[in-house]
Amino acid sequence: MSTCLVLALPYHADPSRYFSRVVHAPGAVLLDAGRPTAQRGRYDLLSAWPLAELSPTPDETANAFLQRLRQSLSALGEAEAPGENPLPFVGGLIGYLGYDFGRRLEKLPAQAIDDLNLADAHFGLYAWALITDHQQQCSQLIFHPSLALAERQRLAALFTAAEVPVTQPFKLLGRFHADITQADYQRGFARIQAYIQAGDCYQVNFAQRFRARYQGSPWTAYQALRAACPTPFSGYQTLPGGGAIISLSPERFLRISKGQVETRPIKGTRPRHADPEQDQAQANALLESNKDRAENLMIVDLLRNDLGRSCRVGSVKVPELFALESYPNVHHLVSAVTGELSADKDALDLLAGSFPGGSITGAPKIRAMQIIDELEPTRRALYCGSLLYLDVRGEMDSSIAIRSLLAKEGQISCWGGGGIVADSNAEAEYQESITKVKVLLDTLEQFCD
Repeated sequence: MSTCLVLALPYHADPSRYFSRVVHAPGAVLLDAGRPTAQRGRYDLLSAWPLAELSPTPDETANAFLQRLRQSLSALGEAEAPGENPLPFVGGLIGYLGYDFGRRLEKLPAQAIDDLNLADAHFGLYAWALITDHQQQCSQLIFHPSLALAERQRLAALFTAAEVPVTQPFKLLGRFHADITQADYQRGFARIQAYIQAGDCYQVNFAQRFRARYQGSPWTAYQALRAACPTPFSGYQTLPGGGAIISLSPERFLRISKGQVETRPIKGTRPRHADPEQDQAQANALLESNKDRAENLMIVDLLRNDLGRSCRVGSVKVPELFALESYPNVHHLVSAVTGELSADKDALDLLAGSFPGGSITGAPKIRAMQIIDELEPTRRALYCGSLLYLDVRGEMDSSIAIRSLLAKEGQISCWGGGGIVADSNAEAEYQESITKVKVLLDTLEQFCD
């Protein structure tokens, strides 16, 4: 098998130093660990100028599209990392699955309006990447063996040239506004409670959308958001035709490394407090909350079932339950579910059997998705989908696209939501849906005239 070529570069904890050189290139994409402030992520991964770009056609099934992704990986060809270099990616696919890709996997109603017109999925096939390993404190350009010498030389020159930082302007043309009123939210909440009482479901993730008009560079917006809310599964992806996906997600969806599978669902949230004692009290209240633990456990059970479709029988385990993770604006309750990929399954089988993530749908999943479509007036587009990479070895990591924004056609959209269960409180859930994204909205509203 052919080995990737690697060029060492100066280490930078913030990937903006390198990504700013390619942000305006076709297919520019950054998966960002949020360093140096966020500490849980290990790698940043960026690339641009994909060899091919893939989105599903209007009537293409999920399985047909996933098969095209497999074929593109096969066409790129096998490769391995040199020696003991623990590269997470050696060439392959980077992109997103929107929440509404789930409509190609399951039969769902079509009541919610698709007013943002975002492709259900979009991937680039990349033969090079710039990877920063924060554990080993090194940055490296990696080239798939198939990449032409002239292109390797061009990229090497680009990333070793003297840096000329240029800040592009960005401004909001008004403050964010919610698409629904608090009364609308409470009506939706009451409907979910009725479904739960009728035994129709146990939990439904219910979200609201906030929007504003903007001008200028979404990359400038991303950098401001990253400074305010660094998270280990952040990402920035330029869109064909302009605009960008901006994600400040704290949540892993699915990771595969050497056949070992992990998912880390978040369920349970409390706002941070400036006073250390009150902040600790909030964290303790979350850890001791029977409601939040029950909500988390429901999703762990759902994900054990999802992973079981593609993992070796008996291999699915729950090594971590109800762990506390703290971010600039919120505390979260997080669990881990692991497994071993079956010999006859691959990463795309695992995605097909698990998408969208149970932590942002509810339980049972299909019924929860039907209720979401009934009660949320517009489709979620990117929100609660996934940003991910999948390389030619089958190595994959992916996020749940929460705390995420879509900048498209002069409008920037952001969503906040949470899981509704039998003992949820309407006022508290409404406030939580705002608390989760308040730091994002407040940060961008500083760019208002």
